Amino acid sequence: MTLSSIFFKMAYNQILANRIREQIQEFEGIEEKEMFGGLCFLLKDKMFVGVIKDEMMCRFNPTLYEVALEKSGCHEMLFTGKPMKGWVLIEETGLKNVKDFQYWIGLAVDYNQHAKSSKKKK
Repeated sequence: MTLSSIFFKMAYNQILANRIREQIQEFEGIEEKEMFGGLCFLLKDKMFVGVIKDEMMCRFNPTLYEVALEKSGCHEMLFTGKPMKGWVLIEETGLKNVKDFQYWIGLAVDYNQHAKSSKKKK
């Protein structure tokens, strides 16, 4: 393992990742994957939350996108230079207390049952 690969693996906020783990520990079928330079959590083989640098990534019903963007600390997720409807990043200011955290986790879990899974590579 090279020094750069170690740094790359540590590029996301470990404390935030642990806070997410605490909130989702009750759900069965959780998988963690390091991707996009961060950490993604999958529920039933579908990404639903994650950590990119110091922000929480959240996937939820795209019809709630505009309302979500009005919440404190929430902003668009620009992955390919374009906003991804149904995906946002939440800064620390939007995750100050357990209630805020549970709001975002709840949105992601609720949508997970309706979300489409990415096709697996053969």
